Amino acid sequence: MTTEIAIIGAGLGGLTLARVLHVHGIPSTIYEADPSAAARTQGGQLDIHKEDGQFALAAAGLTDEFRAIIHEGAEAVRVLDPNGALLHDDPDDGTAARPEVLRGDLRQILLDSLPDGTVQWGHKVTAVQPLGDGRHELTFADGSTATSNLLVGADGAWSKVRPLLSDAKVEYIGTTFIETYLYDVDERHPATAAAVGVGAMYALTPGKGITVHREAGDILHTYVQLNRSAEWIAGIDFTDAAAATARLAAEFEGWAPELTALITAGETAPVPRMIHTLPDGHHWDRVPGVTLLGDAAHLMPPSGDGANLAMLDGAELAMAIAAHPDNIEAALTTYEAALFPRSESFYADAHEILDLCLGARAPFGLIDLFTGTLATANE
Repeated sequence: MTTEIAIIGAGLGGLTLARVLHVHGIPSTIYEADPSAAARTQGGQLDIHKEDGQFALAAAGLTDEFRAIIHEGAEAVRVLDPNGALLHDDPDDGTAARPEVLRGDLRQILLDSLPDGTVQWGHKVTAVQPLGDGRHELTFADGSTATSNLLVGADGAWSKVRPLLSDAKVEYIGTTFIETYLYDVDERHPATAAAVGVGAMYALTPGKGITVHREAGDILHTYVQLNRSAEWIAGIDFTDAAAATARLAAEFEGWAPELTALITAGETAPVPRMIHTLPDGHHWDRVPGVTLLGDAAHLMPPSGDGANLAMLDGAELAMAIAAHPDNIEAALTTYEAALFPRSESFYADAHEILDLCLGARAPFGLIDLFTGTLATANE
């Protein structure tokens, strides 16, 4: 089977690429390892930025669908100290400059916008073999194969496509986010719900903190953030939810109970998300017939930009292909010429934001960012 454009991965970036290609009348096929769209949860809430995520959705012709899934009020931000005292309060003013949506809802509107059969579920790539002239053979876990004339790695941090272009290795940065949830919070956890408010809440100190988003349906989605070694994380048995919860709670001994309840009252087993990165400014030399987007191209610490950048990558790559329909190499050269410098600038931002959250000045550096006084504070 030969596929003109093969996209590996049905995340936001790969789906945006396929959708914008479809808008321009260009077919593509997405190969996704998951057996179906509902095979796993899609993560939490995302703030979608005007200059990249919203731009990409406009290019995809999905602005109205995007507006229909916005979680109103979720842009509000509170910063608390470990005792629960309010340090900063920024209510949602209703302008929705960076409106919040659930990742799963956003993914669904992209899936719904594609022709049937665009996504080939249950196709986990196990090997990629160059065939020459920009063509590649894909081998899937079930033993089937496909051949591409253009291969796009939209397959995330552990990309199977990246080694065709780069020998860069993903590295752990020394920070882990542990994910927990509380449900029906206004009724069952009113003190914690009040502490979090209607949007996002940050309770941060140097080296550790608790970040929470209120999601639609009275859900609190928490990330417990710790600067710890990989060995320290490996020493926690996360298959024993009670023991793992107790170990994490011990790191926050003495914090206000309405904050520690986000750990101890969690209604799902805590899940560690070790934060990895590619080398700052990751780039590669042009290789015929293949490129990358999203985390496969520029994995970096979380800063609120990852999903936005992946969608922008997908939109820009699709528009470059549409502008050079008979010259794929010209399209890829155009795309990567914009991708690399943009990615390099965001690496610096990502490291800075993580330091503001968990570095020596936490949480006051983050408050400076929210109030617009960060530049003055750094002078």
